[in-house]
Amino acid sequence: MAERPVARTAGLVMVLILLSRLLGFIRERSIAIVFGSNWQTDVFRQAFNIPDLMYFILVAGGLNAAFIPTFTSYLARDEEEDGWRMAWTFFTLGFIALVLMTALGVIFSPSLSYIVGYAYEGETRRLLIKLMRIMFPAVFFTALAGLGMGVHKSYKSFNAPLWGPILYNAVIILGIYLLGGRYGVVGMGIGTVAGACVNFLIQMPFFIKKARPRRYAFQLHHPGIKQILYLMGPAVISSSIAQLNFIVSSSLASSLAESSVSALRVANTLVQLPLGVFGMGVSMVILPTLAGLKAKGEIDDFREMFSQGIRFVLTLTIPAAVGLAVLRVPLVRLLFEGGAFTSADTLMTAQAVLFYAPGLISQAVIQVLVQVYYSLQDTKSLVKVSLNAILVNATLSLAFLKFTPLAHGGLALASSLTSIINLLNYLLRLRKHLGRIDAGRMLRCTIRSLIASAVMGFAVWGAATVGASLFGTSTLPGRVTEVGIGVGTGGLVYLIMIFVLRMEETTFLYQVFRRNAKSTSEAK
Repeated sequence: MAERPVARTAGLVMVLILLSRLLGFIRERSIAIVFGSNWQTDVFRQAFNIPDLMYFILVAGGLNAAFIPTFTSYLARDEEEDGWRMAWTFFTLGFIALVLMTALGVIFSPSLSYIVGYAYEGETRRLLIKLMRIMFPAVFFTALAGLGMGVHKSYKSFNAPLWGPILYNAVIILGIYLLGGRYGVVGMGIGTVAGACVNFLIQMPFFIKKARPRRYAFQLHHPGIKQILYLMGPAVISSSIAQLNFIVSSSLASSLAESSVSALRVANTLVQLPLGVFGMGVSMVILPTLAGLKAKGEIDDFREMFSQGIRFVLTLTIPAAVGLAVLRVPLVRLLFEGGAFTSADTLMTAQAVLFYAPGLISQAVIQVLVQVYYSLQDTKSLVKVSLNAILVNATLSLAFLKFTPLAHGGLALASSLTSIINLLNYLLRLRKHLGRIDAGRMLRCTIRSLIASAVMGFAVWGAATVGASLFGTSTLPGRVTEVGIGVGTGGLVYLIMIFVLRMEETTFLYQVFRRNAKSTSEAK
């Protein structure tokens, strides 16, 4: 098993994703400082939902589920030229679909606005429609960038696919400060379009380098296209349903107190840091590897690869979830409070973080499992699980809103419970699919990580409490100290605990973090 190369690549990927997520925090903090948390920022975030659905349909459904496994199988069999004939046809079809979807989205934005914000009226609805019409072109360029990313990932090249989102966030931040004062949230929308264009452009050099020696060919009847369309149909449904779950939650939040939508979005951004770094980092690296192992029929290595990926994710996301829950108020206060973002906004956001935290673990593992299903080219199972998920999420969301005082926190809790149910469903189906999924080692890893994280949680709480009492929380240095002492203590205690418990995943962790510095320097 090529553990070291995978660890080395995972280390580099996680470093770049971490940088992207940190810029995402700076972007959200910039929004909070410049615009605050109010009805206008709620509307801006709602305007993303339908365009995001378009992105998920083509990129998440088409690329990850269909194109990358199919294209990678051609590369694994040394049939690169035939693979590119298939690729050119897929890209042409994808471009046409993007043009049509963007045009229709802009034209029908007034009707679509009722889906994402059914309770909005008057000026609020007019702003929503205006921002949606701006966002559709932004997602057009983001999806085009996704096509380029598909080629990168198939060749196991991860630099540009990760630098693109970094520059995307950087340009949005510039738009907030340079255009926000003059145009309000519309200026932020303009910055979003510019960032999407930059993301697209950075993907092109590698794509052109790989594509240039080959002639363009449009072969609609190519067997690879038939395979992609066969896989893509169910994958589009499953990816769309996942996004529809979020749209349902956001739309329900539009009927709650002002800033509820923003509280959920900001809390989700905070949860996305460990989810993106660990879950996305591992899943991005192992998809082409899994697809290659499956194409070669190396099933034992296939099992070991996804088991290793899941155990690695569990080892890192369980303490991350506990840490987020314990430090939710200090973290939100440090990262976002200030300017127009008040202490009341901090408490609303922290409540959402608390209920999102349990779902972080299951969502991260699901990201790896989805790649397993993609590499197995079994997208029908994804559809069945996703259809169940939208029913469960809607039922739980409505129940929590009606029968509990949790408000927007109930929507976050519904999301977490839904993802946990999804995880169990995926594992049961995968066991039927493969027979053996290394469940024993996964369970041992989970139990030991939970024990270590519980000890860590008490240590984090005590350290942060001492830091807050000594230095206060009214100033930035005091807030940094409170969080820094908590995070530092937690990290040290968790490392000690996983070695005391003799977790075998420490070997892979060592390989990842030992190679980060070398991998990062090579990327430059």
